[in-house]
Amino acid sequence: MTTTRKQLEVLTDDQTPHKWCVLLREDVFKKFMSQGSPAVHKVFGGGSLFSPFLFGKFFDPSDAFPLWEFDADILLAGLRSSGQSNTVDWFQTDQDYVLKADLPGDGKNNVQVYAENGKVVEISGQWKQQGGDSKSTKDWRSGNWWEHGYVRKLELPQDADGRRIEASVTNDLLLEIKIHKINPLDCDINNLTMKDKEAV
Repeated sequence: MTTTRKQLEVLTDDQTPHKWCVLLREDVFKKFMSQGSPAVHKVFGGGSLFSPFLFGKFFDPSDAFPLWEFDADILLAGLRSSGQSNTVDWFQTDQDYVLKADLPGDGKNNVQVYAENGKVVEISGQWKQQGGDSKSTKDWRSGNWWEHGYVRKLELPQDADGRRIEASVTNDLLLEIKIHKINPLDCDINNLTMKDKEAV
C-alpha cells in the first residue's frame, strides 16, 4: 500500500468567530448517539479524539482542553483496559509537542487546523454534508454542529510556540500535529534591554 502524506495549512484567520456557539450537553449527546448510525459511532465513539467522553467523563470538545498537562497512558488507561482501540496519542520531545490521531470517516477528510491567538489549537471537519439547503458549509458550525461535523480544541502549553505549528495527514486517515516549543534562548534575547542587545 502506498503511503501519501499531505501537509495541511494551519489557519490563523478564522472566518467563523462565533462557531461552536451551541453547547453540546451530555443529555443531547447521549440521545444523538442512541439514534446514531455506525458513522456517528465512528466519529464520536470511545477512543476517538472527538468523543466528549475521551477523557473519562463528559467534556464538550468545543471547550479547550489542556491535553499536554496529562500523560496519555494515564488519561487513557480506562479506555485501553476496556479493550477499545486506541486512536489517539500525544507526547512531547525536547523540541515539540506532538498529537497523533485517527480521523473519522472514510478517508475523504476535509479536516482543518486553526491556531487561535497562539493559545489554542482547534481541529475540526465535516463528517456529513448538509442536504438540500443553500447554507454555506461554514454554517454547520454555528448550529447543532455535531450533526454534521466534529471539533476538538486544545490549550497550548505556556512554552509552546503558537506561531510554529505543523499539521499533516497520512493516507487521509492519520492526523499529526507538531507544535514547536519556544527556544529558551529566544525568550532570553526577547527579554534583554536595548543596551544588552547592542552589547550582544
